[in-house]
Amino acid sequence: QMQLVESGGGLVQAGGSLRLSCAASGRTFSSYSVGWFRQAPGKEREFVASISWRWSGYPTSYADSVKGRFTISGDNAKNTVYLQMNSLKPEDTGVYYCAGRQAYPTLSPFEYDVWGQGTQVTVSS
Repeated sequence: QMQLVESGGGLVQAGGSLRLSCAASGRTFSSYSVGWFRQAPGKEREFVASISWRWSGYPTSYADSVKGRFTISGDNAKNTVYLQMNSLKPEDTGVYYCAGRQAYPTLSPFEYDVWGQGTQVTVSS
C-alpha cells in the first residue's frame, strides 16, 4: 500500500512562491497518476494539477485557475512529486493534498485511492 506525505506549505505574501512536495513510500509512482487538490474552509476539495507516470511523456493537466502559475513535476529517483506555485494569490489559500490512483488522472477527488494528510498554504494580501 502506498503512503503519501506532503510538505512545503506555509505562509506567504501575495505574489510569492512555494514548492510543495509529495513523497511516496510503500510503492513507487511508476504505475500511478498523482493529483494535487486543495480545499479552502467551507468549500469543496478541488482539482489543482495532475501528472501521470503511466503514459509516455508524463502528461500533465492543470485547473484553469492555476495555469501559467503552477507547475507539477516529479523525480522518479526520489519517488516525489512537486507542485511549484508562483504568483500566489489569496484565493490560493487552503489545505493542499496529493493523491494517487492507478489509472489515468481525473479531476474528481472521489476517484483517487490514496491520500496524504495535507499541508496548509496561506497567502496573505
